[in-house]
Amino acid sequence: MSATPPTMTKGSTTGDPGHAPEAGENGLKAGLKNRHLSMIAIGGVIGAGLFVGSSSGIAAAGPGILISYALVGTLVVFVMRMLGEMAAANPTSGSFSAYADRALGRWAGFSIGWLYWFFWVVVQAVEATAGAAILNGWIPSVPQWAWALIVMLVLTATNLASVSSYGEFEFWFAGIKVVAIAGFVVIGLLAVFGVLPGSDNPGAGFDNLTAHGGFLPHGPGAILTGVLMVVFSFMGSEIVTLAAGESEDPQRAVRQATNSVIWRIAVFYLGSIFVVVSLLPWDSKAIAEKGSYVAALDSIGIPHAGQVMNVIVLTAVLSCLNSGLYTASRMAFSLGQRGDAPKSFATVNKRGVPQVAILASVVFGFVSVIFNYVWPDTVFKFLLNSSGAVALFVWLVICFTQLRMRGIILREMPEKLTVKMWFFPYLTWATIGMITFVLGYMLYTGGDNRETVLASVLVGVIVVAIGLVLDRKHAAARR
Repeated sequence: MSATPPTMTKGSTTGDPGHAPEAGENGLKAGLKNRHLSMIAIGGVIGAGLFVGSSSGIAAAGPGILISYALVGTLVVFVMRMLGEMAAANPTSGSFSAYADRALGRWAGFSIGWLYWFFWVVVQAVEATAGAAILNGWIPSVPQWAWALIVMLVLTATNLASVSSYGEFEFWFAGIKVVAIAGFVVIGLLAVFGVLPGSDNPGAGFDNLTAHGGFLPHGPGAILTGVLMVVFSFMGSEIVTLAAGESEDPQRAVRQATNSVIWRIAVFYLGSIFVVVSLLPWDSKAIAEKGSYVAALDSIGIPHAGQVMNVIVLTAVLSCLNSGLYTASRMAFSLGQRGDAPKSFATVNKRGVPQVAILASVVFGFVSVIFNYVWPDTVFKFLLNSSGAVALFVWLVICFTQLRMRGIILREMPEKLTVKMWFFPYLTWATIGMITFVLGYMLYTGGDNRETVLASVLVGVIVVAIGLVLDRKHAAARR
């Protein structure tokens, strides 16, 4: 091996975060192909939470959980449309953080950038632990902590190798998820109508949607309860706008991702949950005991359904962990470019990879994993709660940023307004109202929801305060 250290190139620190350099000017290599971006966009909305968390949502809202998923899905479609408008005009690795910097002030870009980074660092620990638990069940001779370490090391090495390595891994991870859910929906629908050869499920058509207490067995209020339970499983759809900055044709990638988000949510979320609640009564013990997807597969007679689903969940976990590390490192890179993080974060090696930003992100990920094993009910619980509502904060910031960025784009580069938010600004304000309502309802319901919001607000206030202080210092230095 050569003793010569890798060549380091400084990223752009022009101080104009709302205007990102073209691909290659900031040192990042445009190594993501269109097929990578397409699959990242499709798989980005399919998290492990869909597979493991949907059963509790069904128990809380019955078949009405479909309305909960539809409401949150609509919210995500609107947010992605707003983000797509800005990203198509100016794709950058900092995405909404860079746009907030330009539209709302440096403190806003600083705050939401670091909060988003913090969110994905904690997600790394959650996903690594979940993946380790599955692998330990298969090979118990290797302790769970060792599996978590192995998973983290492998995906760190993948991200350090090149951005195309990340894209290739994510292409196959997302591909498995997409094929699995698409197959589940097709096979499930055939079983629902009793036309699947060899199915153990008699096929009740739509009867299970209204039997056992009706479509809303716990009343209309349960729809909102369901919203709180499913909203966080949608986090990740915005990753494609960060990755677009390292693609061959970022504008095209963003337009395709934005335009396809509606059918992606309709098929993967609403379609698969519709199959579950049509195949089985919502109050079936099998859904609570085995999980919604395993119970549905068992009812059809798919052999080894539990292990099949474990493989799919593991794929979803690895995909989320892979993307989490990528996303955290690119946000750290962007913050470094803008002077809101150590300058070393904005350097890349000779392969065009932000090595320092990746290693810094994974170190905190490793620390979080340790916390999860050593202090799961104290330190790690606080980390989990304090990052829990960041998704909603990010969506709020995207909305307020788009309100300002529309004017900036029209004034400075109107020809790049190729994706437009519908019924601007009315639908943007309506989305702000929807997100604010969800946060308020979380506080109203109390329990873990209130704890999550309060802990997230506490961390958010601290980060914003730091951002405002630094903003004043930078302003004073410029005078």
